[in-house]
Amino acid sequence: MNNTDVWIRRYFPSADAAIQLICLPHAGGSAPFYRPVAQALIPRVETLAVQYPGRQDRRHEPMIDDLGVLADRVTEAVTAVVDRPFALFGHSMGATLAFEVATRLERQQLFPLRVFASGRRAPSRHRNERVHQRDDDGMVSELRALSGTDQQIFGDEELLRMVLPAIRNDYRAAETYQYTPGAPLRSPITALIGDSDPKANHEEVEAWRSHTDGEFELHTYPGGHFYLLDHAADVLRVIDERLGEPTLR
Repeated sequence: MNNTDVWIRRYFPSADAAIQLICLPHAGGSAPFYRPVAQALIPRVETLAVQYPGRQDRRHEPMIDDLGVLADRVTEAVTAVVDRPFALFGHSMGATLAFEVATRLERQQLFPLRVFASGRRAPSRHRNERVHQRDDDGMVSELRALSGTDQQIFGDEELLRMVLPAIRNDYRAAETYQYTPGAPLRSPITALIGDSDPKANHEEVEAWRSHTDGEFELHTYPGGHFYLLDHAADVLRVIDERLGEPTLR
C-alpha cells in the first residue's frame, strides 16, 4: 500500500468522473463517514475520503494532534492523487483542515473549484475550548451532546474506550489550532451550518466570507452540529449543483 492508498479511500473509483471531491472527516471521524456521499455523487463526481492515522485500519499508526502538520500530510496525499478539477468538503474539524489544505494547494497553483465548510466557524474565529482536557466521562458527555456518534457505541464500553483516544487527539488538534492571517483563498467557499449548532453560531460561520476573494454563500438548516445527517439529500444537492460547472478557469 503506497502513501496515497494509506491516506485516500476511493469507494467508487471512476476514471471518467469529471470532478474529484476530497472529503475530510470531523474530530474522531473516519473515511467511511463519506461512503454515502461517494455513492450518491458517482459517476459525475469521484469522492476521495481522507483517512487520518490512528483509527480503523490505521489504528497502529501514531496520531497527529497538530492541525498544521496534519494539513501538510493531507496536502501531500491530495497533490499526488488529483488529476482533474477538484473540490474540498470538510465537516467540523475537517472544515478547518479543508481550509488549511486549500491554502497549501493554492500556493502550489492548484486551485479547488470550491471549498465546502460544514459545521465549523471561520478559521479567524477562535474559541477557548478545552474539551480535550476533560476526563473520559467528560469526553463522552460532549459526544452525547453533539449527537453525531452512533448511539450504539455508548452501550459498548470496550468499543467506546477504543475510540476515545482518537477523538481526544482530534479535539486537541482542533482546539489548539491557531489561524495564521494570510491572503484569502481564490477558491469560492460554501458554508453550511445547523441553526442550533453549539459549536458555531451564524456570525462565526458568516466570517468565512473574509477567507475568500471568490464567491461566498451560507446555507442554514434546522438542527445541531450534525445537521447533515438529517439533511443529507439537501447537502448533496448543494454540492452537486455547485460542482455543475467549473467556477475557476
